[in-house]
Amino acid sequence: MLPCVCRLQPVLALLFFTLFTQGENCPATCLCPDPHTVDCSGRGLTRLPDEIPLDVRRLLLADNWIPRIPSDFLVLYSDLVYLDLRNNSLSHIEPGTLSTSSRLVFLDLGCNNLTEIPKGTFGESRSLIKLRLGNNPYLSMVNEDAFIGLTSLRELELERNALSGLQVGALSQLPSLRLVRLEGNPWVCNCNFANLFTWLVENSHKLPNGIEGMECSLPTDGRRVPLSQLSQDSFRECQITLTLTDFLIIIFSGISVSVAAIMASFFLASTVHCFQRWSKGTKGDEEESEE
Repeated sequence: MLPCVCRLQPVLALLFFTLFTQGENCPATCLCPDPHTVDCSGRGLTRLPDEIPLDVRRLLLADNWIPRIPSDFLVLYSDLVYLDLRNNSLSHIEPGTLSTSSRLVFLDLGCNNLTEIPKGTFGESRSLIKLRLGNNPYLSMVNEDAFIGLTSLRELELERNALSGLQVGALSQLPSLRLVRLEGNPWVCNCNFANLFTWLVENSHKLPNGIEGMECSLPTDGRRVPLSQLSQDSFRECQITLTLTDFLIIIFSGISVSVAAIMASFFLASTVHCFQRWSKGTKGDEEESEE
């Protein structure tokens, strides 16, 4: 019996050490179900908790009142893979905050008070696979280069925000994109929406339900129209307007070039004429001097 106990002693010691040290560096108001997970969800926090282990990989901060993330946050927690900040009071993300998130795979910023996603918000987060930005009722602007560098991003959620338009470049810069949610936004069916409509039709397989259920309002009377009832012909006027503009630019350029050519020809002819008169005058003087 004694030899068996001796053989089990290292295992028992390791188990005791694990149980004893688990949660040793855990923030006082949080739970740490494993050595690399910190769960501070629903704790009424108004700021990030102190004493978060530096080797944390999963940080759950949902359902609190946190208004901001320090700009150096991910510099300290470089091993972070999963960050859940859903349902807090974030109104903006400071520039550079996420630029060092080299290992971050999952980021949830849904159900906050974000108003815009400016250029370079996520830096070069090349490991990011899933990004949740939905249910931000004041989010009305996404910069065309907001997602630049997110080469591994597969899922992007932008549903139920305040977006009336979105530049196609913001989506076309995501080579790995497989799923995008855009429903529930107050899209406006104007000429700025024409390119996005074309992208949505061509990439409907990336939308959970295609374009079904998505609507946009007419700029004339604000009436909501399902996108499924629209076609490329619905934006024909925008194409004609653009073509006419290009046509006018071409005409103006042609007129400008013609006027410049006429003026150059006139100047050249005047110069030649003056030179000929000067040559004749010189010859006349020479003949008079010889006589």
